[in-house]
Amino acid sequence: MALLRLLALSLLFAVATPIRDITDACSSQVKDFQHLNSTGLHLMLHHPRSPCSPAPLPADVPFSAVLTHDHARIASLAARLAKTPSSRPTTLRGSSSSPDDASLASVPLGPGSSVGVGNYVTRMGLGTPAKQYVMVVDTGSSLTWLQCSPCIVSCHRQSGPVFNPKSSSSYASVSCSAPQCSDLTTATLNPAACSTSNVCIYQASYGDSSFSVGYLSKDTVSFSSTSVPNFYYGCGQDNEGLFGQSAGLIGLARNKLSLLYQLAPSMGYSFSYCLPTSSSSSGYLSIGSYNPGQYSYTPMASSSLDDSLYFIKMTGITVAGKPLSVSASAYSSLPTIIDSGTVITRLPTGVYSALSKAVAGAMKGTPRASDFSILDTCFQGQASRLRVPQVSMAFAGGAALKLAATNLLVDVDSATTCLAFAPARSVAIIGNTQQQTFSVVYDVKNSKIGFAAGGCS
Repeated sequence: MALLRLLALSLLFAVATPIRDITDACSSQVKDFQHLNSTGLHLMLHHPRSPCSPAPLPADVPFSAVLTHDHARIASLAARLAKTPSSRPTTLRGSSSSPDDASLASVPLGPGSSVGVGNYVTRMGLGTPAKQYVMVVDTGSSLTWLQCSPCIVSCHRQSGPVFNPKSSSSYASVSCSAPQCSDLTTATLNPAACSTSNVCIYQASYGDSSFSVGYLSKDTVSFSSTSVPNFYYGCGQDNEGLFGQSAGLIGLARNKLSLLYQLAPSMGYSFSYCLPTSSSSSGYLSIGSYNPGQYSYTPMASSSLDDSLYFIKMTGITVAGKPLSVSASAYSSLPTIIDSGTVITRLPTGVYSALSKAVAGAMKGTPRASDFSILDTCFQGQASRLRVPQVSMAFAGGAALKLAATNLLVDVDSATTCLAFAPARSVAIIGNTQQQTFSVVYDVKNSKIGFAAGGCS
């Protein structure tokens, strides 16, 4: 609870960089962003700890807190793949027409994916006339939702005003008989409920006990000059947990109700992003057409565990040009997901141990530091100032991520940096530290994922 209170603090936070320098850097982000190809839909993407973010984490949130919630996300993904239900039910009383209407939804919720504090944020327009809202972007979630007044039960503190359905002339609630109501079961891993006034109730839950419950709705969604009518989303009336100061969440998983699939008929079944670092650098999320020639690709792997997540197959890791001393089968001993919201990459235990040993051996002249939380291969200094070996991660089909120092190591405080990997027990995950500054495309139509270096700074 102390952490939740901390994350609900004011957007005012102390940084060493002068305000003018921050303003100039953030302005340059917009300038860089405008250089993107004009085709498709392009959104500015912000690191959760960037001073340019419209809803940044407070500067005094320790990195140990980030790791704690990153661990919760991993645990929740594992529970999701194992189809283990949550023991925590949520309750929503009221209806879209009257908070006093005695409707009730109270069922055990599925695990979902922990939102954590590692997700990037962007802005989304909603309603007619459109108003802008700061939203978390998550490739591990399907349903898009945001907080709505009157917040019958609870709304967490957010940046900017809460969406008011009455202020939008294009808003409509969705009936329980609509096919989209039935689609909620696969989108949220929880059954839909129905109010006494025949309004469909969604229940989205996450592994860190965060959740959003409310009314399935449709309205016009807009990004820059692009508007799409009849967009289905959740209008949250009970939203509790670790969502920072965002208004809600944009889901990009493979599901009928995700933003990707709803926009696909007009824009195509693909999206790409470049995840910026925490410094004042530019990043983006694009939906639609992309330049296929700039990427190296790996096939999306099929899995019966969860057909909405993005599975890939890792085939090898080299350190200073030498393959790790593990068998080829070690890399496929666990299913592997690529995820935008996980901070630290998880590897099969044998692969992780070999990587840790190889990196430590290559950096034997660098003073070691004590373990930090789940990270056990740490060094004195900052990642950008150390001499590190070239590490490359290879995937089926020939795709590769050639990691820079800041993709390999993560600074946990001002004097310590650690290997940004940890061992996995049940699911391996390619996290966002390794993806930062790369262009990553999810070509769902052709079932492949591509990587290209130098996507953003």
